[in-house]
Amino acid sequence: MQDTHTLPEWVFRDCPVMSLPDRDAALQRQAELTKPAGSLGRLETLAVELAGLQHIERPKAARVPIIIFAGDHGIAAQGVSAYPQQVTIAMMANFSAGGAAISVLARELGATLEVIDAGTLAETALPGIVIDKPRRGTRDFSTEEALAPNEVAFAFACGERAVARASSPDLLIFGEMGIGNTTTAAAIAAALLATSPDRLAGSGTGLDPAGRDRKARLIAAALARHGLGAGNAAVERVLCAVGGLEILAMSGAIIAAAQRRIPVLIDGFIVSVAALAAVRLNPSCRPYLIFSHRSAEQGHRLVLDALEARPLLDLDLRLGEGSGAALALPLLRLACALHNGMATFAEAAVPGPA
Repeated sequence: MQDTHTLPEWVFRDCPVMSLPDRDAALQRQAELTKPAGSLGRLETLAVELAGLQHIERPKAARVPIIIFAGDHGIAAQGVSAYPQQVTIAMMANFSAGGAAISVLARELGATLEVIDAGTLAETALPGIVIDKPRRGTRDFSTEEALAPNEVAFAFACGERAVARASSPDLLIFGEMGIGNTTTAAAIAAALLATSPDRLAGSGTGLDPAGRDRKARLIAAALARHGLGAGNAAVERVLCAVGGLEILAMSGAIIAAAQRRIPVLIDGFIVSVAALAAVRLNPSCRPYLIFSHRSAEQGHRLVLDALEARPLLDLDLRLGEGSGAALALPLLRLACALHNGMATFAEAAVPGPA
């Protein structure tokens, strides 16, 4: 961790450690349930980990708000997306109206959905959208720094405020929307991992191979311009140079959730990059992260490897919006149901293992 910071002190405050007594009690219960030991595989370990993180013997995944952060990116002016920039604002309205994929998933899961304008180009308020932004979109990081230090700090505080508004959640899901944000995420990851942008820049919303190559070259030139090619820059320096407001809001939300002992079900490439930044700033939040899926976006595997993450699903998704995390939520709910609802050998009068 750096000695000096431009981010507020709370970002670096340690998160609570897992409750070992509750984890051990959950492990003991798993050993007593009417099944061969370990036969439910990762569903068993998920339940045990949740019990320890939530500080309860019987974990819960019933109340899981979904929070979407939206932001626009100056880098979009360089033609890095197959879609025009006005799609960001249009999709916020679609989220609010219930027509987006995550809107459908939230309804099916019985989850609340909050949409936050963390930095779009919208000039006026949209119905049902929370506005919490320091500016309208980032600057074009190919020509100048994307954000000033106070704007980075504001974005982290936006994420903290979103977590504070959530009503007694068992877990949280964060999603994002922002034309150009796979380029921003790839730039952040390339700088933090000291990895070639060619390995991290994917097709995003549907770029062809030539478009993807151009995107990677644009990121590489920008990192060189900002002196970030060596991989030794402070995290906060990287976030100022090439950050995105919705991505940094999610980093702040991840840390704030962990500090409140709330596990986070991490979505795909962009949310995983937000998690990477959060963990680099505050390593104590890492145990609270459960990774939902491996995205089809080519850089996601590298980010997951850096976080030593084992995602639950691999469905070739690359939508974003928190959709992959929403799809994984039933697995967590079923893991909790099995842990809490199965009979023990004694209760069922079934002979245990010899």
